[in-house]
Amino acid sequence: MMGITYADIELIRAADLILVQEGYLTEDQICRVSVTALVDSGSSMLAIPRSLARMLNLRKMDEIQTELANGDIMQVDVVGPVEVRFQNRKTLVNAVVIEAETEVLLGAIPMQGMDVVIDPKRERLIVNPDSPDQARLLLK
Repeated sequence: MMGITYADIELIRAADLILVQEGYLTEDQICRVSVTALVDSGSSMLAIPRSLARMLNLRKMDEIQTELANGDIMQVDVVGPVEVRFQNRKTLVNAVVIEAETEVLLGAIPMQGMDVVIDPKRERLIVNPDSPDQARLLLK
């Protein structure tokens, strides 16, 4: 049986990062939040509670049907884009919004985008040890 894995991640409103580059916002005006997320490679997307979507001022992009862990089918909003950061990794994704005050769920898509894996022995999220070093890639 696999244990439960949590990871400290940062969620950032991606539109704010662009607005900083364009000179419309300053670095301290970026909507960002650090959270401890439940890591679930059996889930596909990033899932966040409605309160967090509001806090980050994320825009509704779409509406989809999703299946919950208990088998229930639910209509949910998709918001984004949001930049997910873990250690020295980051990726850009959309998130599904859960109406209940629930924990943040880090699914397979953002995990793949950051090239991170679950270390089952220590029950923690780690940067993929088989991943090529970023600096070496740039030098080739």
